[in-house]
Amino acid sequence: MAETPDAPPPGMTYDTADTAARMTMFVPHAAALGLELVEIGKGKGMMTTPWREELVGDPETGVIASGVVTALLDHTCGLAINSAADAPMPIATLDLRIDYMRPAAPRSGVTCEAQCYRLTRTIGFVRAEAWDLDRSDLVATAQAAFMLNPRG
Repeated sequence: MAETPDAPPPGMTYDTADTAARMTMFVPHAAALGLELVEIGKGKGMMTTPWREELVGDPETGVIASGVVTALLDHTCGLAINSAADAPMPIATLDLRIDYMRPAAPRSGVTCEAQCYRLTRTIGFVRAEAWDLDRSDLVATAQAAFMLNPRG
């Protein structure tokens, strides 16, 4: 099997925290939204997007736009998929189902945690939750499938 520039040498693992940091700094929409890594572990990740005026959907309410929540859920799910794999790889969202329970609290950021619960050779499956002030009062949940593209 040929090595790729992203793959670690045989027998070594890659740094998932470094990969996660790159996902927040170098993916243009993640950087624009100010997504921040909170935590990463094998098959799971947590990210947040702090409240900012330019992320508000309706200026009268001060509530962060639902599209920002969608991007946070999608990106955190991708983080969980990559942290579950043996090496970072290109992935693509095949299916992302989001259930919105309520709008986020006014002038409040949103945090998301995702868990990859199954990886096959070509598809990864993940679940996620997003909340603002109280984790027990969810803003949204998501379930997603990602296409895996291991090089080589």
